[in-house]
Amino acid sequence: MSKIKVIPKVTITATVEFTENELNALDAMVGYGDDAFLKAFYVKLGKHYMKPFESDLRALFAKIRTDALPALREIREIRKQIEKVNGVQP
Repeated sequence: MSKIKVIPKVTITATVEFTENELNALDAMVGYGDDAFLKAFYVKLGKHYMKPFESDLRALFAKIRTDALPALREIREIRKQIEKVNGVQP
């Protein structure tokens, strides 16, 4: 009898590119916080659809905060630097 147990695992990832405007929209969306977003969603649209995905939504919001929003901050800083050099807003 073997003492090794094989457990197959499949991981699927997707790469998504966002425009600056889309990053701003994501910033606005996650800015309310997970609980506030879910509360509003549940009040307006009900729990039936989103409840099974609540933990996934929280993970998505966390990923947006840690991965996407730093990129948006960099974009904003670059815009400030360009404005400072050129004296005009890019």
